Amino acid sequence: MSAVAAPPTTALAELLRSMADDEFVIGFSDSEWTGIAPLLEEDVAMSSLAQDELGHAAALYGLLAELIGTDADADALAYDREPTDFRHCRLLDHGRGDWAMTIARRFLYDTADVVRLEALEGGSWPPLADLVAKLVREERYHRMHAGAWLDRLARSEGEARDRLLAALAELGPDAGTVFSPLPGEPALLEAGILAGPMAELEARWRGAIGPTFANLDLSMPPPVHDPARGRLDHGEPFRWLWGEFTSVRRSDAGATW
Repeated sequence: MSAVAAPPTTALAELLRSMADDEFVIGFSDSEWTGIAPLLEEDVAMSSLAQDELGHAAALYGLLAELIGTDADADALAYDREPTDFRHCRLLDHGRGDWAMTIARRFLYDTADVVRLEALEGGSWPPLADLVAKLVREERYHRMHAGAWLDRLARSEGEARDRLLAALAELGPDAGTVFSPLPGEPALLEAGILAGPMAELEARWRGAIGPTFANLDLSMPPPVHDPARGRLDHGEPFRWLWGEFTSVRRSDAGATW
């Protein structure tokens, strides 16, 4: 049996960091609904979804730490960086907003995430391929939850649908940033870690959500204005969120948690 080729470390690190930051940011943002969701069942559901995403982020940060050989653990990678060091997509950079905003963001992200995960299934780097197989199973329920709520809000009359339309209009220009091109993407493709370029995955995602948007009479997300910067520019809503999720850690720097 031939030896498995060493992975392209720099390119793979960028992929892991972007995925982990996506999961961490949406997980922490959704955790803000704990105790204030519009229904008791949704209070439980959103807490569970947020816990899943934070668990996924921890696993991805753990792979990143092993890959780059840093002494920093998953918590340090999540909590000890400055806002400008995060590489989550702009779609997740918006404030929590109302329930319609949260559902719109979850639907856009979850449907894009499944396309990305499918492109990583069976990849040539076993640690990531094994983790992705687990994530795919769990993310299926996230899509079902977001899809059911999107349908419910879109088919409502009056304020509920109006709020959804407003949320999609705000988020739409950033929706495709989940597929922002990654540094070293050609190396990931050549190594067989990623099954297709991000531009191709975005087209696949748009094809997948198109029938749902048409059926619900919703406008499709427009093209991203500047794809190359889709993971680099983070605004004030994220800086506020960063202050929230780092506040305890920063209160006693160097403490053992």
